[in-house]
Amino acid sequence: MDRDQLADFLRRSRTRLGPLDVGLPEGPRRRTPGLRREEVAVLAGMSADYYVRLEQARSPQPSDQMLAALTRALRLSVDERDHLYLLAGHRPPEADRAGEYLRPSLLYLLDRLDGVPVQVLSDLGDLLAQNELAQALFGCVCSVARPDRNLVLRWFSDPVVRERLAPEEHEEYARQLVADLRAAVVRRGTDEASRGLLARLRDSAAGAEFATLWERHEVAVRTSHPYRLVHPELGRIVFDCEVLATPAADQRLRVFTPPPGGTEALDLLRALGPGHRHCAEAAPRGS
Repeated sequence: MDRDQLADFLRRSRTRLGPLDVGLPEGPRRRTPGLRREEVAVLAGMSADYYVRLEQARSPQPSDQMLAALTRALRLSVDERDHLYLLAGHRPPEADRAGEYLRPSLLYLLDRLDGVPVQVLSDLGDLLAQNELAQALFGCVCSVARPDRNLVLRWFSDPVVRERLAPEEHEEYARQLVADLRAAVVRRGTDEASRGLLARLRDSAAGAEFATLWERHEVAVRTSHPYRLVHPELGRIVFDCEVLATPAADQRLRVFTPPPGGTEALDLLRALGPGHRHCAEAAPRGS
């Protein structure tokens, strides 16, 4: 908890609001701009004494409920709310989940980024959408077809998937998959989707391997990393994978770019043509 910065942020947020902004009568002329401390306390449903101590940097740590009340009282934006929580020493509330719904703007971006392979994944590893270059790159390794689209489950249940990744990458890749999944499951609070996936992973062909990695309790959200793929027609090719956040808490954008001087792999993928982009008919994008 950063008491000084929290106090400063509350004071400045309060002075940016007027009574009419929050549905209060304006009353007589005010000597200073903004709401009074007592008015913020009433709007937040807390004692004026406690709010005064917050602005004087001498209060105990406020609870999540109190921070939510201050967010409403001070009409904070989402970014401002997250800043308030962090200053108070709390993790900000999680953004809304989109599930399988893909925002039109995300699909538009997927169409426009046609010069590099791009995928949209859920936080649990479900492949929700990909462009044509991604289909050409990964082939049978993954598709948006519902039975085949979870990348973690595919890795631990289908030997063909492992053949498409350089052998020296197998151990580290499996650890990263499980560590990233662990972080997602905790964020979700072990909801029905994550519980079902964990059960299927434990029953998979490599269930013992998964259980061993899960018991290590490693946690690491995947961001940037190299991806060394063994393509059935192009041989070994290397891409840099950038994992980008989306407005939804449970979706990510994966962009595969060639390393400096390595654009030949992209040219070869384009040259394969549509007939080589699918090893099996995939479900419609976003299904």
